[in-house]
Amino acid sequence: METGLRKGEAAALQWPDVDFDQRVLHISKTLDFKEKTKEKLFGDTKNYNSRRSITISQLLVQSLQSHIQYQNQNKLILNDEYHHDLNLVLYRDDGNFIPSSSLFNAFSRVLKRIDHPPLPIHSLRHTHAVLQLESGADMKYVQERLGHGSIQITSDIYMYISKKLEQKQMDRFEEFTRGMFD
Repeated sequence: METGLRKGEAAALQWPDVDFDQRVLHISKTLDFKEKTKEKLFGDTKNYNSRRSITISQLLVQSLQSHIQYQNQNKLILNDEYHHDLNLVLYRDDGNFIPSSSLFNAFSRVLKRIDHPPLPIHSLRHTHAVLQLESGADMKYVQERLGHGSIQITSDIYMYISKKLEQKQMDRFEEFTRGMFD
């Protein structure tokens, strides 16, 4: 929800893709959940614009730093049984990739635990975009952050979603024009 990544992009993130100092994630590949061999596991992003670098919050950086410490403990414990070669950020305890069904099931369990109706995991991407827009982010920024091929795609999908956006824009308009029509 914090990054707006597609599920395949998030699943393909490897630790070298995370720049802790600059607080940036480099998205350059996607994980093919159907592929069985490690050699073909990673593929190209959805489109050219999907190859991108996005800034992340300090809170996410801290969470990822804790996460890598936990992962390093697993590496030591499992040693040769750990899939060191994948070096994934999101992984099973043995370092292997998380199958899409496990990812979806885990998300469903979280929603059930907080007594929330079922949602597709892709809704996290939509939530990210709407929260970005509601916080005042420019549509072009959201387009680039999501890796959409054009601003038209972003605009078509997200502009109608939030009444908060409509109200916020009208408030800005009123503030801007205050006194002009007196």
